[in-house]
Amino acid sequence: MRRRFKLNVQLAAEILLLLLLTLGVLTYYSHKALSEEARCDAGLMLDATILDIDNILLSVEQGAGNVYHDVLAHLDDKQRMFTYARELVESNPNIIGCAFAFKPGYYPGTDLFMAYVHRKNTANAFKTELVETTSFTNRTYTEQSWYTETMKSGWIGWTDPLTGDDTENISLVSFCLPIIDKSGERVGVMAVDVSVNQLSKIVLAAKPSENGYSVLIARNGHYIVHPDISRLDNKTVYDRAEEGTDPGAIAAAEAMLSGYVGETSFKQNGEKWNVFFKPFVRNEWKGRHMGEGTLGWSVGVVYPDDDIYGMHNILVYLVVIITIMSLGVFFLLCTWLIRRKLRPLRMLTERAQNVAAGDLDQIVAVTSRDDEIGQLQNRFGKMQNSLKKQIDAIERETFMLNQRGEMLKATYGKTEESDKIKSSFLRYMIQQLEAPTQSIDSSVTTLCNNYGNSTNEEVGKQVNNIAAKSEVIIDLLNNISHFTETNERKEADND
Repeated sequence: MRRRFKLNVQLAAEILLLLLLTLGVLTYYSHKALSEEARCDAGLMLDATILDIDNILLSVEQGAGNVYHDVLAHLDDKQRMFTYARELVESNPNIIGCAFAFKPGYYPGTDLFMAYVHRKNTANAFKTELVETTSFTNRTYTEQSWYTETMKSGWIGWTDPLTGDDTENISLVSFCLPIIDKSGERVGVMAVDVSVNQLSKIVLAAKPSENGYSVLIARNGHYIVHPDISRLDNKTVYDRAEEGTDPGAIAAAEAMLSGYVGETSFKQNGEKWNVFFKPFVRNEWKGRHMGEGTLGWSVGVVYPDDDIYGMHNILVYLVVIITIMSLGVFFLLCTWLIRRKLRPLRMLTERAQNVAAGDLDQIVAVTSRDDEIGQLQNRFGKMQNSLKKQIDAIERETFMLNQRGEMLKATYGKTEESDKIKSSFLRYMIQQLEAPTQSIDSSVTTLCNNYGNSTNEEVGKQVNNIAAKSEVIIDLLNNISHFTETNERKEADND
């Protein structure tokens, strides 16, 4: 039973190992394929996000360009600047404000003049009141970077997010153009404002995945697009590094600010996220002022790990569970099949044990199965029959040998008894021969020693003695001869 159980376990273990190897290879290549697909999707999403952002910026640039040349033709009418600003804000829901700021003393009798029209409520671009004002924030515009940088260098382009004292409690990015009079002198700045919060909402409306989002970081480290509105403040990614933000997220932001193209991962709220990023590059259009082209911004799409591999992991778990259940069913099925298929082998094992114990009476029946087990059973039966015949023959030979041994033993006993009788008889006869032989020897010695001095009577006496003793010896020898012949006849009869 233990051996059969070991066989079942060994078979199940081998199949489990094969399944695990198969699942490992399948998981590895499917994970690799999903990673490649995620990179491809992220690349497409990055391009789509860049296009969405660029379309917003381009619409603002085109609107500003449409007004700009008319402004240059009517620089002497400062009140008309409010009209231009209002028309521009009304024409594009992405624009929350427009300012025309002129250098000090440009208009006679006026030190500083700025025509600024902005939306009162930036949350609803279509249903909001427009406000006209000649100031922006508590600081004069001549102290604000969007004005000073443009006046100083004649720069045309988008600013990094303006926060803090440069805005009124909202983050802005502004498209700035220098206002140049007929003499070619820079006399002011045209600035068109886009709300970072509003831009972020527009871009985030197109989600890369169920829980993913897009980000846009300016060159100064401020977020322009981010799903967490609290991050659209005046803090940079470097400031957030000091607040304990995950180092992986900071490293990703630094890579984006360096203008790299790539991907990385970071931890957020105990969950793994993957970010794919590339520099933000504006599309080239005829008549569009490209400036630096990239603006130094970088765009990224962020996916939680579950959005990429979640379903895959669930499928892997399901496959593992199904595999384990299938393996259990397979194990039970194998146990049943093995018991059924090995039943003849167990019978043969029992018969082999009986044969080893000397029991050859339980004959293995002939089977009609033509597989290996059937062939083994039939051959085992033939072997058992052949072995039984050989053992029967050996037993017969053994019985005959035992009988012959008993006969030889009996014959040997008789022979030994006969030899003892012979020995006793011979000793007796030798003893009987000893006296006449000595007497003859004595008479012969006497005759030889006293031949010349002996009388005829003495000689005759000695001769008679020799003759008498010789007769005795002859009788004894005849008895010995008769005894020997008699024993030989008995032995011949026994044989």
